[in-house]
Amino acid sequence: MNKLRLAWAIMLFLGIGFNVSAQKEIVTQSNGWWMYFGNHRLSDNWGLHTEYQWRRHEFISTWQQSLMRVGVDYFFKNNSSLTAGYGWIKSFPYGEQPVNQEFTEHRIWQQWILNQRAGRLYVNHRYRLEQRFLERPAQDDYVFRQRVRYRLMLTMPIGAKDLQDNSLFVSVYAEPFLGFGEGIGRNILDQNRLSLTLGYRFNPNVNLQAGYLNQYIVKPDGIQQERNHNFQLGLTYNLDLRQSE
Repeated sequence: MNKLRLAWAIMLFLGIGFNVSAQKEIVTQSNGWWMYFGNHRLSDNWGLHTEYQWRRHEFISTWQQSLMRVGVDYFFKNNSSLTAGYGWIKSFPYGEQPVNQEFTEHRIWQQWILNQRAGRLYVNHRYRLEQRFLERPAQDDYVFRQRVRYRLMLTMPIGAKDLQDNSLFVSVYAEPFLGFGEGIGRNILDQNRLSLTLGYRFNPNVNLQAGYLNQYIVKPDGIQQERNHNFQLGLTYNLDLRQSE
């Protein structure tokens, strides 16, 4: 009798596992992200963040997303900074699980960045909060959603102990996105990202990076999901507008 109950329990467990797995609709796609970032120092403590990302489906052929972010930076002396800003995002139908039509998102965001050093490794922690106003074109209104993100990024120079001008470096990061508050749907995990890039540092304010981003997206229904293989090309160009003494 005990063996029969155990067999039924195993079958029930396997059946539940199969049903849960069968409910997921995971598609694999490829995209290209072409990016610019700039943090421009206005004074020792204040700066301006600028950013634009041209995200294309199937490497470059059609639109995936257009993303612009601006913000005000406050720099501390201990290699950390606070930023608050605004983001304008336009999302388009793409791939095998497209949205019904293109829509706009207005995003308020805040972040804290902490930089550390561990031997040859440069360690960057980024904690970000987002308040998102998502357009619903069919209803002619917006819905409010909230999200928290944490990115751990490790950067290591190639062939040297320290990051130097006119030299190569490698960078990796992981970043989960978690929704919270009302209206997050069936999933708390919104996205997860894993990235590996090779970079070239021209000087402390300019570098170019190219690499791979694995982006896992869970849709609000908790069933449709994307596993995107993205090529990334990013230019960082910072301006130092402080008056020299």
